Amino acid sequence: MKTVEELNVKIFADGADKAGMLEMYAKPYIKGLTTNPTLMSKVGISDYKAFAVDILSSIKDKSISFEVFSDDFSEMERQALEIASWGDNVYVKIPVTNTKRETCYALVKKLAAQKVKLNVTAIMTLTQVRDVVAALAPNVPSYVSVFAGRIADTGYDPIPLMAASVEMLKVAPAAELIWASPRELLNIFQADAIGCQVITVTNDILKKLSLVGYDLDEYSLDTVKMFHNDAQQAGYQI
Repeated sequence: MKTVEELNVKIFADGADKAGMLEMYAKPYIKGLTTNPTLMSKVGISDYKAFAVDILSSIKDKSISFEVFSDDFSEMERQALEIASWGDNVYVKIPVTNTKRETCYALVKKLAAQKVKLNVTAIMTLTQVRDVVAALAPNVPSYVSVFAGRIADTGYDPIPLMAASVEMLKVAPAAELIWASPRELLNIFQADAIGCQVITVTNDILKKLSLVGYDLDEYSLDTVKMFHNDAQQAGYQI
């Protein structure tokens, strides 16, 4: 098994809690960060721009992605240009469709032509991957974010789709594939094995990195001890 340092896949921290983001940013194995309106809302952020500008005052040398939140493509474009102006390390997240199932490809092409760094998100099919790649500018850095975890939630194995996506991105040399919404630490190693360039990981999963390579006999004993100690502390009797 590879160590974390030996992995080729880049680990991005996914979250919206400022303290947690800065904690992850400080770790050398975290190569970038992402957030989204849902995560921001969950932690009570009310001023979108103020939060972003505050975070960017501390994070200047690793990529960080912020998402547009309009459902109208003209307004998405305005928001994207505004967000892109906040820093050279900023990538603008554009959803692959709006809520009306209208695709984002024309907007992606327009923004890429203006050299906006994009993170096209919420992708779950190879058709979407193909059409996003076709809309990107070959020499403008971008991310193609495929929600492998959500695909797995439906009972489909995401690995064949992710491996096919890796191949599709070879025609876009400045684009990188993101394995998004992982569900377990194993996904980091799966993403690495197929040549996926990036995986976004939440802090709860990142905290398990200390377990990588841990002896399974010892882990078994730790688990037995946990059950025993918890039963003792609860004072259970039969």
